[in-house]
Amino acid sequence: MALSRIWSAFILVAVTVALFRFLGGDEAIFSRMVVGKTDDVVDTIRYQLAADPRQHGYPNEEKFSERLAGYGYFPADALHPATVVFTEKGAPTNLAPGQSALTITSLPFRLTRPADGIIETCKSAVNIAIGLIGIMALFMGFMSIAEKAGGIRMLSRIIGPFFSRLFPELPKNHPAMGHMMMNFSANLLGLDNAATPFGLKAMESLQELNPSKTTASNAQIMFLCLHASGLTLIPVSIIAARSALKSANPTDIFVPCMIATFVATMAAMFIVSLRQKINLLQPVILAWVGGLSAVIALLVWYLTSLNFESVQSFSSLLSNGLILLIFFLIIAGAVYKKINVFDAFVEGAKGGFETAVKIIPYLVGMLAAISLLRTSGTFDVMIGGMKGLFAFLETDTRFVDGLPTALIKPLSGSGARGMMIDTMKTFGPDSFPGRLSCILQGSSDTTFYVIAVYFGAVSIRNTRYAIGSMLLADLVGIITSVLLAYMFFGSVN
Repeated sequence: MALSRIWSAFILVAVTVALFRFLGGDEAIFSRMVVGKTDDVVDTIRYQLAADPRQHGYPNEEKFSERLAGYGYFPADALHPATVVFTEKGAPTNLAPGQSALTITSLPFRLTRPADGIIETCKSAVNIAIGLIGIMALFMGFMSIAEKAGGIRMLSRIIGPFFSRLFPELPKNHPAMGHMMMNFSANLLGLDNAATPFGLKAMESLQELNPSKTTASNAQIMFLCLHASGLTLIPVSIIAARSALKSANPTDIFVPCMIATFVATMAAMFIVSLRQKINLLQPVILAWVGGLSAVIALLVWYLTSLNFESVQSFSSLLSNGLILLIFFLIIAGAVYKKINVFDAFVEGAKGGFETAVKIIPYLVGMLAAISLLRTSGTFDVMIGGMKGLFAFLETDTRFVDGLPTALIKPLSGSGARGMMIDTMKTFGPDSFPGRLSCILQGSSDTTFYVIAVYFGAVSIRNTRYAIGSMLLADLVGIITSVLLAYMFFGSVN
């Protein structure tokens, strides 16, 4: 029911905001929401500055112009007179015929970047599922071999002492423990393509033990909350984006990213354990968490001594080499156990195909609702309102410029990445908002996408307190990211 109410709220809020924007003069908004495309050409608007952008958080006029260019706003010149004049609030302005006055603070409520409407989004949702078919078939095929060879049960026995306390409802050494461990390991190494099949297989294993097939079990909620916290060791894509935008030190956000995502993961574990009355002070849990923390700390210490190229090389070697090592060990073990390897692979691959197709309705529904929020300008209204609130309270508003990434991340991974890059382009990759947006991008996963895919794969309709727990862990990650940004980069504008 919680997911149903949230989904309904997304659509109702988006249409309501769009109606107000239509009444405010945005006549094309309904068309953008339905048939809009990311590559649509925006109308060019020429503007004249009668206000100082630096008083509103922009480093200079050049960065202000760069940001507006993405929305179709360009400075006026001799051949193109201004139709819009940006002024300070309450300041008298002499307008020429055909000109209108806007304040810089009102921009977030008016700027609209081209984005896919619901028609294109539905096509994209199906394409995502189709793209998953091959990957799902590959990894679930190998998982089938590992299960028949006893590899998953061996992994379950290794992790059993820890998981049996964190997931007390699971039978001893149940294969789901091995599946979850594979998923967490793939997430830690940034192997998204491998993490999804492992995670879906874990959900299917947990569903076998679920007494109520349409209601999320305690174990499923704990697993998904830990998964959605997005614990990743090396944020390679974020570092690469900073390097592409000519950051002086692309890897300087690595440590705060690692701390933020680790805190979010611990918060998720604590929040769910509190609801499920699991004692986290048990010696076995403390030993495992402490040991994992020590290993991660050592890797972080080693990686901070490397330059950007070395970090990329190490990450590629570790992640891709580990996948090939897993494949090798699975096949070697299966041959030793005299398993019919190819038949086992095909049997598992068929399940991967079926799962990828099964999630299409859930993906279409969730991504369509998120598309309405984006194209209606709801995010822009929220961000503008927050900035106005903190400015009214006379607090430091630098962090607000980095928050769009955090607000969009639970809903859309690609949208959040685009917002992170836009923030770095606007304020600079080494600015405070630019660095904060990178830390926020690395601090959590796409919560609602995870909910739609993972619960949809096993036909769970009642998610109980899963969504609230995930969003609360996301909030902890956001607050931690902001505090870390001030701690590490507080002296930067």
